Amino acid sequence: MAVLAESGSNPDVDLLYDINGLAKDAPHWFDRIVEFVGEYGLLIAMVLLVVCCWWSVRRRADEDSAQSVAALVWTPLAAAVAVLVNVPIRGFVERPRPFVDHTGIDVLVSGKTDYSFVSDHATITMAMGVALFVANRRFGLLGIGLALVEGFCRVYMGVHYPTDVIGGFALGTAVALLLSPLAMALLTPVLKAVESSRWGAWLVRSGDARRLARDAVIPGARTEASGTTEERDLAA
Repeated sequence: MAVLAESGSNPDVDLLYDINGLAKDAPHWFDRIVEFVGEYGLLIAMVLLVVCCWWSVRRRADEDSAQSVAALVWTPLAAAVAVLVNVPIRGFVERPRPFVDHTGIDVLVSGKTDYSFVSDHATITMAMGVALFVANRRFGLLGIGLALVEGFCRVYMGVHYPTDVIGGFALGTAVALLLSPLAMALLTPVLKAVESSRWGAWLVRSGDARRLARDAVIPGARTEASGTTEERDLAA
């Protein structure tokens, strides 16, 4: 990876200087905002997005509520697994931070003494965004958008090369997608057991959703959906 750290015609380094150079021309207060957002803010926003999605899912009376909540539980677990996978990758590649090998880098956050490839922040946010997309497309697209902003912030802050961010996106996506079937196979039965319990049912469905589900299975009950189906059959 030493070749990637050399300047000249290297597009990775050129793009690093272009994006990080924006920090030199920006007001000091704006740099401080990007520093907080890139270091903590987007991670917090991603967690809040998962919580909002969970709140939305549990209010529905769908039969697959347990499966949907299981997918949401996989979201933070995917990020944790991706970071663990990144540990040996960092140790194998041993790529220094950009400001170690290059002069003129405006570093917005201090204390970064570990290796650069791949970016943990990019890995975490993209893993959560992709896993969230598996659970809910609308929230997942927002999560992926937050991950892309996170990647830009890490380069803007001068603590990662663009390829560090791209590598993090690829790692997070691979872990979230490839391990999703196994995770769902393990987590769905657990969430179904929680749904059927007296103490944990609220984690999967709200009280209103549980009442709607009970009403829907009353013998002889004619629901709007069944009526629509019968009308369609008669029209056929």
